[in-house]
Amino acid sequence: MAGNTTFLLAELATRLGGTLAGNPDTPITQLATLQSAGDNALSFFANARYLNQLKDTKAAAVLITPALKDECPVDAILVENPYLAFARASQLFDWREDVQAGIHASAVVAEGAQIDPSAEVGPQAVVEAGAVIAAGAVIGAGSVVGRGCYIGENTRLEARVTLYPNVRIGCRSLIHSGAVIGADGFGFAPTAKGWEKICQLGGVRIGDNVEVGACTTIDRGALDDTIIEDGVKLDDQVLIAHNVVVGRYTAIAGCTAVAGSTRIGERCTIAGHAGITGHLQIADGTHVTAMSLVSRSITQPGVYSSGTGMEPHRQWKRNVVRFRQLDELARRVRKLEQATEQHSTEGPNT
Repeated sequence: MAGNTTFLLAELATRLGGTLAGNPDTPITQLATLQSAGDNALSFFANARYLNQLKDTKAAAVLITPALKDECPVDAILVENPYLAFARASQLFDWREDVQAGIHASAVVAEGAQIDPSAEVGPQAVVEAGAVIAAGAVIGAGSVVGRGCYIGENTRLEARVTLYPNVRIGCRSLIHSGAVIGADGFGFAPTAKGWEKICQLGGVRIGDNVEVGACTTIDRGALDDTIIEDGVKLDDQVLIAHNVVVGRYTAIAGCTAVAGSTRIGERCTIAGHAGITGHLQIADGTHVTAMSLVSRSITQPGVYSSGTGMEPHRQWKRNVVRFRQLDELARRVRKLEQATEQHSTEGPNT
């Protein structure tokens, strides 16, 4: 839904599954923060740190838990999870236009491509032979859908998305501008004269309800497909290398890189600027903090970190020396343990 959108407060309470505490006929035309909200704005309170902002808010109404109703100086919609209710409310005010069914006159559609009459193909988009665009899908301006691709129902490609051949995307997914899906994985065989290219013969399979951020790249598999399962959320500028599998409902934040053939489990969170090396297994429910380097498989769910926080440069240099000293100490301890174990195995000399 886009354009000038207005809801009565009672209607929003019904749509969001909340209980109305206030004037049912209050018109709501936008969402806003507690601090910036004015007349006709709906806000939300989900963090106790913003209690002073709640008390001073000029919002028309606030999404809030029943337990905190008395703290709210304006009308309210009472919900158990205000942040989740806010997320659902944001979908009602989304700026995206509804699907404009049809193929723009400047689009290029190859013979043999199948486009549902209810789908939209925007200006200067290209749909190559054998591609299938399902009902309600949107192909944004300047996007390219390669040979044999499949775009599921109600999936949206924003402007200038590039799908190489043999990419399959499920239903209700959103691919943001600049994303490149299905480019060659980084595969080369060393020779005496340089590198011999390994052609990447697999594809990419993306599930339902997936979001892929702007300028993110998902490489095609070398032989098998690279797989992004249902409900995965990828931020901007994420790299998913060839033959990676990302499990259901996992979220990966911006500028993270996942090297080839690694398998990330379900319901994981990978924070920004993390690096995950190749051929690893990451357990379901794993959480990796920002700027961490994951160089070994993670077999038990939990929170894992390896980056160090910012500090003055001199202190950082001293700490680097200490880290190296600790590494050397750990190496000596391991060597001593190995020697002790070997001695106990061989027994005393006779």
